[in-house]
Amino acid sequence: NYFKYYFLKLIYIPFDEQLLEDDFNSFINYLLDGDCSSFMYRDFQTRNIMIIENSKLKIENSLPHNINSQFSILNSQLYYIDYQGARRGAPQYDAASLLYSSKAEIPEAIRQELLRHYVDGMQCVVKDIDPQTFTRRFYAYVLARIMQAMGAYGYRGLYERKQNFIDSIPPAVANLRTVLENHWPDVELPHLRKVLEAVVYGPYAAGLMRTTIGVPSDKLTVTVGSFSYKKGLPTDPTGNGGGFVFDCRALPNPGRYPEYRNVTGKDASVKAFLAKESSVQRFIDNACQLVSQSVEKYIERKFTSLQVYFGCTGGQHRSVYCAEEMARRLRETFDCHVVLHHREQE
Repeated sequence: NYFKYYFLKLIYIPFDEQLLEDDFNSFINYLLDGDCSSFMYRDFQTRNIMIIENSKLKIENSLPHNINSQFSILNSQLYYIDYQGARRGAPQYDAASLLYSSKAEIPEAIRQELLRHYVDGMQCVVKDIDPQTFTRRFYAYVLARIMQAMGAYGYRGLYERKQNFIDSIPPAVANLRTVLENHWPDVELPHLRKVLEAVVYGPYAAGLMRTTIGVPSDKLTVTVGSFSYKKGLPTDPTGNGGGFVFDCRALPNPGRYPEYRNVTGKDASVKAFLAKESSVQRFIDNACQLVSQSVEKYIERKFTSLQVYFGCTGGQHRSVYCAEEMARRLRETFDCHVVLHHREQE
């Protein structure tokens, strides 16, 4: 739920609630079907491991400096902090937490080497362990940890606007891409995979990167979108408190006619219907005049984000058409990034 509501929702990734819940239950059963009797640290990551140099260690001064350093580190002691209390769980969990921590950004080749070392160590402790089975289940826990982390990054970063969590999102997406392309666990999770592919490859992957770190600080990004009032007002992942919301429900509604029910404001027939209505054109002209005044000042003052949303009953016809028109006019008039977001369509 953390991942669903504080990450997927905040970056507008669509999902079917029941299908995703079904896949989560299948995933849980798969994870619990393996060995879950090991000691589990729970938050085993690089920032919680401290190397303290042994002050009693005496090293001959005649040793070369680089040998001194290596010898000193090898004879130092490890200490662990932020210990939250042990739980009994899978032996793969802590290794997944460490090797696929977004903060650490460990190269994939090093991860593979360390994973082999970990499996070799496990074989010394558990004699009947099967390395292949262990490794396959390991990547299921990697996937679980990535989703847990993304939930935290969404809540602490996109919702509470804490920059260090926002900065962790791009490497987390990179980790997710690695799992999708090379290490998908051997369990059927069709809807979850579709949702995760939307995070990595979908239209909002680039938009998310722009929201966090990808846009130059002197370049304004205007997010223009449509939504349905039935499903609530759009959220603002940038933390700037939103912008403009225009209510299109007083405009002529193509959705009342059967021939327009299966098309949207991006289709030619709906565009023609609304373009001939003088009230619609007057509405868009007035909205553009208001927004342009702000865009001009935002660019002048080096602001980086502005939201402009159009809402109607279903988020399908009028709001989509108005958002498309607004985006087109802004692109033609101003030197800024314009991101289109039709919430109910995507």
